[in-house]
Amino acid sequence: MNIIKIFVLVLVFPLLLSVNAHKFYVSVTEVAYVNEKKSVQIITRIFIDDLENALRQRYNKHLTFTPENEAEEVEFYLERYLKDKISIQINDKIVAVKYVGREYDNDIVFCYLEITDVKEIKSFQISNKVLFESFDDQQNIVKLKINDQNKSVILINQSDNVLLKF
Repeated sequence: MNIIKIFVLVLVFPLLLSVNAHKFYVSVTEVAYVNEKKSVQIITRIFIDDLENALRQRYNKHLTFTPENEAEEVEFYLERYLKDKISIQINDKIVAVKYVGREYDNDIVFCYLEITDVKEIKSFQISNKVLFESFDDQQNIVKLKINDQNKSVILINQSDNVLLKF
């Protein structure tokens, strides 16, 4: 019986060593138009370790995202990064995206953004370049709920924006 176990182990062990662990690089951005508030509310979910690495590369700062004992400059650099990487046009006009804040859930940071004073949406264009400078295979999923329509797109480095008509 022991010989069979050793034989199986000898055969299986090299196979296990040859398996490459592949990490997926993805963020998810949810966009919702709230007609009653005349605002577009945006939630972007990003893996904390990937975001920390991107901010360290971009700003040459050692930033660590932790709910307790977090440096004050984390908020500043996160807001700056998101404003550089996410841009939106509504009805063919560039709009200001306001950083509202962030929350943590395990290894993900939820970033909250908002666009106010939006009376109607006929067209919506979003560019999301989050983490593209860090990972060639980064994918940014964008889910939109605008004018009672649900649409989803995947943005990649070679195609980092989308224009949708409503």
